[in-house]
Amino acid sequence: MSDLNTILIIDDSSLSRMLIRRMVLSKFPNCSVIEASNGDEALNVAVPAAPDLITIDINMPGMSSFDAARLLREKYPSAKMAVITANIQNTVRQKIQSLGILFLAVIEKPLTENNMQKIFDAC
Repeated sequence: MSDLNTILIIDDSSLSRMLIRRMVLSKFPNCSVIEASNGDEALNVAVPAAPDLITIDINMPGMSSFDAARLLREKYPSAKMAVITANIQNTVRQKIQSLGILFLAVIEKPLTENNMQKIFDAC
């Protein structure tokens, strides 16, 4: 497991963002955590350094999460990405795979520390 310096959390649920932030900071206390509530905000947020990890929810208002993931991959090509979502239907998994973006994991909500550890281990 490598150190995470910067993580971008994208989720419309403030509770989910808070939970992910808490889990990240418990493992990486010096990590910079940037939050966005949707894809548009994520693309416009001022990130001081390219994120090492981007977590993204699938069902959010505004821009499609799939479009946001594609655009974020262009903006931050070295960032690892993980999908954290309550929607794990096969059609959603197929859509994620069709993007051609390497995602570390597709993690089902509710998020647990064990599932988040899988993401950390893959970093």
